[in-house]
Amino acid sequence: MVEVIDPEAERLLRSEPLMAHLATCRDGRPHVAPVWYHYEEGTVEVTTTGRKLANLRANPRVALSVQKDVEGTAEWMVTLLGTATVVDDDEERDAAAARINEKYGADESAFPENVLVRIDVGSASHRVY
Repeated sequence: MVEVIDPEAERLLRSEPLMAHLATCRDGRPHVAPVWYHYEEGTVEVTTTGRKLANLRANPRVALSVQKDVEGTAEWMVTLLGTATVVDDDEERDAAAARINEKYGADESAFPENVLVRIDVGSASHRVY
């Protein structure tokens, strides 16, 4: 886990339910996909399945980017680099899914096939425009 993430970057990550873009590695090339997330104290939680999950099982190094735009103009961005751990535990997955779904206003049972992935942030950068 990263020792210190700038408090402003943490505030931005918690500020509103924005889409994040998760970059994983597939056959030595980047694979980027949108995800919902929950951030808390240097750890990002996402629930996912399919190609992203397969990529994470093969290579846990990831990047995550979150950006807020208003009418096509960037207001701020946060980029995180880290290491993902796939958590194959239904109770932990359900608790994380509840946090994520609450943030995005989704039904409690949305996406029951997804698996929990925790990302320990190694470095973070941010910019407010």
